[in-house]
Amino acid sequence: MKEILRTTDPTVIAFASALLRAEDIKPFVLDVNMSVMEGGIGLFPRRLAVADEEAFRARAILKDNGIELAGTT
Repeated sequence: MKEILRTTDPTVIAFASALLRAEDIKPFVLDVNMSVMEGGIGLFPRRLAVADEEAFRARAILKDNGIELAGTT
């Protein structure tokens, strides 16, 4: 798995996940429980990961749709 996105905005995660699913890429959201426990104040970011072989294409899809990929590893 490769992390392709990190954000404290849950709407960005939802939008990015929908874009990737539409292209038959299965996203996996990490740190959901941690961000819920902190009370939604945006302290801990959620991360979006995909399979290694889909990472390049996933990043291109998100970038083409205006999703900022800064802060990813």
